[in-house]
Amino acid sequence: MVDLLDPSNVITRMFNAQKYDEMYEYCKNLLEKIPNDMVALQNISLSLIYLKKFDEAIVYCNKVLEIKNSDTYALKNKIYALENLKKYDQVLELCQKILSVDSKDIWALNSMGLSLNELNRHQDALECYDTALVIDPNDITALMNKAISLSHLGKYKDAIIYYDMAQTIDSKLKELPIAKSRLFEKLGISDDAFLAAQGVLNKDMEKIKNDAKENKCSVFHQFCQDEFEKSNK
Repeated sequence: MVDLLDPSNVITRMFNAQKYDEMYEYCKNLLEKIPNDMVALQNISLSLIYLKKFDEAIVYCNKVLEIKNSDTYALKNKIYALENLKKYDQVLELCQKILSVDSKDIWALNSMGLSLNELNRHQDALECYDTALVIDPNDITALMNKAISLSHLGKYKDAIIYYDMAQTIDSKLKELPIAKSRLFEKLGISDDAFLAAQGVLNKDMEKIKNDAKENKCSVFHQFCQDEFEKSNK
């Protein structure tokens, strides 16, 4: 039977209900009784992150790390707080610390890449995303961020490929067709830019364009005709 009064269960209920102020006060009361209570320390920092009190969150993360200097949960909370404070050099140090314990931590690799992007070190960021994609070729975050890095480096065609890969995995992400379309526009490929904006995958574009040629109409009209036929079916 679940103990509803167990601190972990109480905190979970507050977190799920988005009652971050109450969660903070509850953890604070626990710490007044037991200053080194790890559950309270971990979750008070989490509540402070959601309350956007990032400096204060870091204080509690540091208290956890004084007890256990390689605590991954505290390190990741601290990284999130530092990212919001735009202290990217410090983020890199903490990501390296996580990766020294677990070189396959994809979250840390992606966070490291993001900070390198923010520091305009896009080529270095690519190495992080490539490492993450070796571990999990379908990691959406790594695919999207690799596309962003390639775009910053002016490698638009390559960036489009990675946006398309991400879109193939998760077609519900609305930002992907827009990002892909903008890159086609930069390359001056207007028909592909239009099709990308409609959510068409790269592999399906050629057929639509070839059909438009055969039917002697614009790509826009061909796409509309295809959509009309699909709706009728």
